[in-house]
Amino acid sequence: MKIYLISLGTGLLVGVIYSLLHVRSPAPPVVALIGLLGILIGEQAVPVYRWLVGSRGIESAHHHLFGEMPSAHIRPPQGDATEGKKT
Repeated sequence: MKIYLISLGTGLLVGVIYSLLHVRSPAPPVVALIGLLGILIGEQAVPVYRWLVGSRGIESAHHHLFGEMPSAHIRPPQGDATEGKKT
């Protein structure tokens, strides 16, 4: 979740800088962004429907909706450093 907030904050900062410099954003028109939003919502409709009718677990729907979070790539510690050493 943190990475999404950082991304949003960075985008807002760039938008403010563009506004102060009186530069138009190279982003697509609002109509195109609304179309992308529709695609994203439509893409999520089937997993949410399956979850609502109970044919799949919440874990499956959650993974499809939000993808694999960046923290999922962090390896857990491999035990205590003193483990396996004789004293």
